Amino acid sequence: MTRNATATVLAAGLALVAWAGAAQAQSFPARPVTLIVPWPAGGTTDVGMRALASATEKHLGQSIVIENRPGGSGTLGPGQMAATAKPDGYTVAQIPITVFRFPFMQKTTFDPRTDFTYIIGVSGYTFGVVVNESAPWRTFPELMADAKANPGKINYGSPGTGTSLHIAMEQIAKRQGIKWTHVPFKGNAETMNALLGGHIHAVADSSGWAQLVNAGRFRLLVTWGAERAKNWPDVPTLRDIGIDMVSNSPFGIAGPKGMEPSVVKVLHDAFKKGLEDPSYAEAMARLDQELFYLGSEDYRKFALAQIEEAKRFIAELGLGPKPE
Repeated sequence: MTRNATATVLAAGLALVAWAGAAQAQSFPARPVTLIVPWPAGGTTDVGMRALASATEKHLGQSIVIENRPGGSGTLGPGQMAATAKPDGYTVAQIPITVFRFPFMQKTTFDPRTDFTYIIGVSGYTFGVVVNESAPWRTFPELMADAKANPGKINYGSPGTGTSLHIAMEQIAKRQGIKWTHVPFKGNAETMNALLGGHIHAVADSSGWAQLVNAGRFRLLVTWGAERAKNWPDVPTLRDIGIDMVSNSPFGIAGPKGMEPSVVKVLHDAFKKGLEDPSYAEAMARLDQELFYLGSEDYRKFALAQIEEAKRFIAELGLGPKPE
């Protein structure tokens, strides 16, 4: 084959690839899209993502099927997607911030820097610490004082090792010179049941505790936002009690690596309209969550920054793999 003929074949091949990508974008989506929620059904994230899926479907032109894949502190579902899903836009996942941390805590099958196509930043949580209404602690400083006086005896539940709840509680402990015991669970429902049953002393979690707090079954001691939660304005923030820390664990949606930019744009634009839908705003208000919208490129940059930050504080807290 001559050099000119080879060039012609290569050009034709590239044109075919470009045409295929354009054709895919024009026909996408031709069937339902699966949105993996890496937490149990009924928890805060599940409720919020189902509301977003419902608000987004009418803009996408196809249904969005929620698939719960809990485990690994929210990393199991995204990890499985990265390993097995085709980059065709029909499988995407909620990306909790633990995805950026776990590679520095244990061996993982994915690299968050290279194995995902970041589509859109969505929201952040309202975090707080709750205790049973019969517990002796009326304030978070009282709980910390008890933990300081009795090292290791006070325990708290969270949705899992490496979650923002776990990390922040350990950061608080380090700053305050206290030691409490972490009890990881798979999600909100498990932590709530454990606290109701008196199996743990406290829970650090997102606002899945809201109904039990509002019903008087749980006592909300502190929230972790920059400002007091709208639904519980009488409850202090960490900053209000002298702990200069804010944690809301922003999350978003991503697909496997290698997605066509045109397909990413279709998904981004539909989810963005979903974020702006009144029905989703109502769901966010009930959960006391704020929007954390980021476009695809800004979300990718945010992810890379979070990965570097995670590398630093995982080392500082000594939560990395133990030497063999």
